[in-house]
Amino acid sequence: MSDASAPLDLRCYLVTSGTSRRTVEVAAAAAAAGAGVVQVRAKDATAAELLELSCAVAEAVRAARPATRVLVDDRADVAFAARVRGAQVHGVHLGQDDLPVTEARALLGPQAIIGLTTGTPDLVRAAEAVRGVIDYVGAGPFRPTPTKDSGREPIGVAGYPALVAATSLPVVAIGGVEPHDVPALAGTGVAGVALVRGIMDAPDPGAVVREVLAGCA
Repeated sequence: MSDASAPLDLRCYLVTSGTSRRTVEVAAAAAAAGAGVVQVRAKDATAAELLELSCAVAEAVRAARPATRVLVDDRADVAFAARVRGAQVHGVHLGQDDLPVTEARALLGPQAIIGLTTGTPDLVRAAEAVRGVIDYVGAGPFRPTPTKDSGREPIGVAGYPALVAATSLPVVAIGGVEPHDVPALAGTGVAGVALVRGIMDAPDPGAVVREVLAGCA
């Protein structure tokens, strides 16, 4: 598990898109506004490209708000390489088809943050069985989204209480979440919400982060 002396703030969780300088700038703006986690996601990037992007995001986020954690999507090897370079990359978020969480923990060490994608009761229960290895679960999609086709049915607000009840791990809602959804989702017991387009496409990403945080209150 990650260092308990620095609590993981999952209330507003940015998942990036793109590989341009704007990706780095939005990540920094979100961190400056209080986003607790920035996940660097670039599905079509090569490992080398993802490494460079992750290091650039980590540097920008550290300068904006050192408390914000930076995770790499899918690639534990890239997270490891970034950490070898000295980048403030704190861990990885893994999908069901990525490196198994036990091996990722062995690679990244006890202080790294490891998240796992779920979205059905069976997947959440399976994650609960390795709760000593991972730090949180992502659960989605909340609603249909063009960003990622998981093949799972949308959960909706009504579906989250059962998922939260099935695990002692913090649950992050993801998949088409918009700021106005946050109060209702917060009422289900989730630890936070993850946004992609809602922050990445916003004219003022920081304002969206602040709205999300206010909705969690």
